[in-house]
Parts: sequence; structure tokens; C-alpha cells
Amino acid sequence: MKAQSDTSSSPILYSCTSREQRAVEQFVEFHSLIYVESGDIQFKSVEGVQTFGAGSFVLIKRNQLVKTIKTPPSGGSFESVSIFFEQELLRRYSIQRGIFSTKPYQGPNRIELPTNIFLTSFFESIKPYLHHPAPTNSILTNLKCQEALELILSIQLDLTGLLLDFSDPYKVDLEAFMVQHFMFNVSIDAFARMTGRSRAGFKRDFEKVFRSTPGQWLKQKRLEEAHHLIQNKKMNPSMVYLEVGFENLSHFSYAFKQQFGVAPSTLLTGQ
Repeated sequence: MKAQSDTSSSPILYSCTSREQRAVEQFVEFHSLIYVESGDIQFKSVEGVQTFGAGSFVLIKRNQLVKTIKTPPSGGSFESVSIFFEQELLRRYSIQRGIFSTKPYQGPNRIELPTNIFLTSFFESIKPYLHHPAPTNSILTNLKCQEALELILSIQLDLTGLLLDFSDPYKVDLEAFMVQHFMFNVSIDAFARMTGRSRAGFKRDFEKVFRSTPGQWLKQKRLEEAHHLIQNKKMNPSMVYLEVGFENLSHFSYAFKQQFGVAPSTLLTGQ
């Protein structure tokens, strides 16, 4: 188990920050359970914006793209604990318990579970391990993940269709998907997986649809959206570059001026 504020290979992650962390983009590879201990966390995706406050238990569906903003309370820190349910653990659980998905899940990508004394006690039981300097062995970590799984299904058994569905993502309409998700700064591999394709298949289909490489199209699309937000919405470039999927402000400003012949800050002020 890890006590830190960024991503980790551990299936249990403690996150803590005393400053607002804006627009952290994530490809959600595994189903995840998040307990917000203090502060607020906001999820932004093509489905809309949702904010969850202290005391919330949120189940996140795998294979989706989200941007998150973590906001600490006044004078305090944002704190959360996340549990990632890897597919192999879920398969073993399904076989051992004889519980299987009987129909595809059709619900929302983010589900707020009802407040539950057992879930609260479960996360309290994890705290000593999160803050202890010695690493926790994998057997104990897996047991804790299974315990969390049991608790979720005891609250909502119909979530078996979500958690225990092991089918691969099917091929989706590539053009529609990319037009909706171009502003997410994730890898080509993530885009390929989300659209139900191999990396090679994604690049091949992409060039057929858009007559361009993924890298070239994404850069152009993001710059066009940035131009629109600055000129028409009067958004500050220091916020726009994150909104449209660039990694840093200096690279964005250089590419913007190269494309439009004017710096983004100049376009904003109209000088």
C-alpha cells in the first residue's frame, strides 16, 4: 500500500494535497473505489461534471477518460484513499465465489454508494498500513481489495454486471469518440484501448477517417479549440492549455503562435 499523492502500481493508494490540483487527467484502467476523507474531488468527462465531498464513497467504472480537480478544505488538506480492482483479482473472486455477470451494465460511469458504517470502518482499518513506513505484503493487500469488493456487492448486488464483466471493449465509432475526447491528454495506446482497437488498428483506422496522423490531428484540434476559448469565451491561456490537453503552458504558447501568428495572451487582450 502506498501513501502518496500521485499514481502508483499499488492497488491501494492514499492521496493527500494541501493545494488545489487542477485538471489531472486519467485513463481509468481499472474499476476503482474512492473514499473522500476530506475536501472535494470533481470529475469532468463527456458525461458532465460531478463533485463529491468529504465522506463520499465513489465507484468508478474502468475504461473511461476523466479530468479531476482535488480541492482541500479551508486550512486543511484534501485526503482520499483509492482501491483499484485489477481484472485478475476480479476473475479469481468471480470463480471462487461462483458469482458471474448475467447482463451488461448500463448505468453511469461514476456511482456514489450510500453511506455505510461497514465501508467507513473498512477504510479506517486501512489507515495504519498507509502511514506505516514498511511496505505491506501483496497477500494482505489482495485480502483488503477482496474485502472491499465483498462490501460493495453486499450494498448493491446488481453491480456484478459492472465489476464482473470481463469482455473487451467493442469497436466504437472512431470519429465520434475522438471529437468528444480530443481534449484528454492521454497516450495513443489509451485512445486505442478505449475504442476497442490495437495500437496499429487505431492508427490505421484513424488515418482512413481523418486523413491525418493522430498526433497531427490532435494538435490541430486542440489549438482550434484553444483559439475559440480564448477569443470567444475570454478564458485565460493559463487555464486553456490544460482544458484542451496540452502538457505545459510554454509548449502550448509556442504552438499557438506558430499556428495563428499571434500569442494566446495577445489574442486575449486584443492588442
